[in-house]
Amino acid sequence: MPVVDLDRISKSYSSKAAVRELSLRIEKGTMFGLLGPNGAGKTSTIRMMVGMTLPDSGTVRLFDEPFRRDMLARISYLPEERGLYKRMKVIDQLIFMGQLHGLEASTAKARARQWCERMEITESMEKKTQELSKGMQQKIQFIATLLHDPELIIMDEPSSGLDPVNVSLLEQTLLELKGKGRTILFSTHRMEQVEKLCDAICLVDQGRAVLEGTMRAVKSRYPRDRVVVEYEGDASFLTDPSITELRESPGRAEFKLRNGANGQALLESATRHARIFKFELVEPSLEEIFIRTVGGRADA
Repeated sequence: MPVVDLDRISKSYSSKAAVRELSLRIEKGTMFGLLGPNGAGKTSTIRMMVGMTLPDSGTVRLFDEPFRRDMLARISYLPEERGLYKRMKVIDQLIFMGQLHGLEASTAKARARQWCERMEITESMEKKTQELSKGMQQKIQFIATLLHDPELIIMDEPSSGLDPVNVSLLEQTLLELKGKGRTILFSTHRMEQVEKLCDAICLVDQGRAVLEGTMRAVKSRYPRDRVVVEYEGDASFLTDPSITELRESPGRAEFKLRNGANGQALLESATRHARIFKFELVEPSLEEIFIRTVGGRADA
């Protein structure tokens, strides 16, 4: 059963089309990546999904039913912009936000303490928000979206402001939630995070879906023409004319084979010059697929 089913939704603001006949489905218990360059229509899509705005045309179905306002009790939304009260203590703020989602104060307090411990910010519970770093504030917002135990979790740039240790903690938490049957949609520019976590993606450009499907299906559309080689010794084999887009570091190189190039012949040449520890044809990364698909519009 799809938890989210968007059928040809469109949205325009004045004369600008933000979303154009976009369709996507997100299955229960999966993690889904909504991707695209700046201004592609991702946030507009999310806002229609949660009823903040209405589509000009098309339909939004959640939990296999037409969208209704009371469904919001089963949903959480973490926007990219922070919405915390700077002078409130963390614990008071979390209790208040839990109450906004219908929790009793005692329940909200207990869940807030549990989540603060899980996210390793227990020592900050009595501090005011304005005393905390951007990363700590992001973790508080993350906790606030989960207090009412939502079935559908929607996050816009959830890793914003987090260092690598806390990014890892966030990713582990999302995987745990997915393991408990929660459905997670997040929009991000961190392609490596999407590649690691998501079961399926939709890449949006200029308001339209230009690439979608499971991660495996998306990657299978592209040839394995990129090589990773680890070696010791003479690197002169890297001047071979079949190599393009070369990136080197000590003892390691990544490059793309030109169309029609013979990878086996290149490997044989490499072994005559150097000791080869690894020579692997790999599929393109999601970042490379993103760049190939949206091209120069990625920063538009």
